[in-house]
Amino acid sequence: MHELRKDPLLGRWVAVLSDSKAPGEYSVPSEDIEELNCMLCSGREKETPPEITAIRREGTQPNTPGWWARVIPSFKPILQIEGDLGRRGVGMYDRMNSIGANEILIETPEHNKKPEDMGFEQMVRILTIYKNRIADLERDSRMRYIFIYKDSGKGAGAVYSHPHSQIVATPVIPKRVKEELDGTKQYYSYKERCIFCDMMREELRSGDRIIFETRNFVAFCPYAPTFPFEFWIMPKRHSCTFQDISRDEIDDLGLMLSSVIKNMRLILKEPPYNYVIHTAPNRIPRRNYWHTLGEDFHWHIEIIPRLARTSGLELGSGFYVLTTSPEDAAKYLREV
Repeated sequence: MHELRKDPLLGRWVAVLSDSKAPGEYSVPSEDIEELNCMLCSGREKETPPEITAIRREGTQPNTPGWWARVIPSFKPILQIEGDLGRRGVGMYDRMNSIGANEILIETPEHNKKPEDMGFEQMVRILTIYKNRIADLERDSRMRYIFIYKDSGKGAGAVYSHPHSQIVATPVIPKRVKEELDGTKQYYSYKERCIFCDMMREELRSGDRIIFETRNFVAFCPYAPTFPFEFWIMPKRHSCTFQDISRDEIDDLGLMLSSVIKNMRLILKEPPYNYVIHTAPNRIPRRNYWHTLGEDFHWHIEIIPRLARTSGLELGSGFYVLTTSPEDAAKYLREV
């Protein structure tokens, strides 16, 4: 079984795989994903693990063609659902079993058609599955965080060229998420307001970094982003959990996400990119621990085009250099 280990200096957890690679097994990756026979395509359902859930055409059966979007377990999961956490110490160090969930959401039955190119209805299907999977996984009291992300293109870490995203449930709160939670809590303790609501109001007031606005959502480049052309999508209604999204908001978000991703692909010439959904951690096992989470945290989506490689300065110090200002990035994306 794989295991999770905690870095005592930075407080972050890392996954250590049981089947360690030898030096000769590593190679410098090429830019293209070689995939001669894609098992994620429609018609090859029997070659994948049995589906967990799917949105299908009426009358079709599980693990057969006829689906719009389909969730399966990962082929090589880092985290596994069976077993107990087995928390233990090794000298000064902490470790536990690699318990959790690794799922792949296949976003379209067609290999060469991206979901946003199929219309916003397809994005609505994907967002609906996101909501349902988070709601289902958080019922497991071992799970502390459910993380949804998309890697598009090998430069963004994608393993498959077929459009897909990933759903990962972990027994720990990832360090990057915890830093965000701590920051929002500190701001709320000082001002008794949600920092994300304040950010959104300021962006709407100035307008310099706004990309797109709908009745329920706003897309904008953050004031101090990590990467050039990074932008966020945030609901206007304050809510800490993505799974509390309403049907009307899902329709609105499907339209916005489809539009802004197509604009980004057009202006940046089909870049590799990532997006991640930042939602509140699972409060079921520690309900009394989260006193102000419903007031201080605000779920959102962060979308990051991968336009430049990270340098030693950025990796070693966390001091990032932006080659395009967020004001100019928003202007370019807004004017597509």
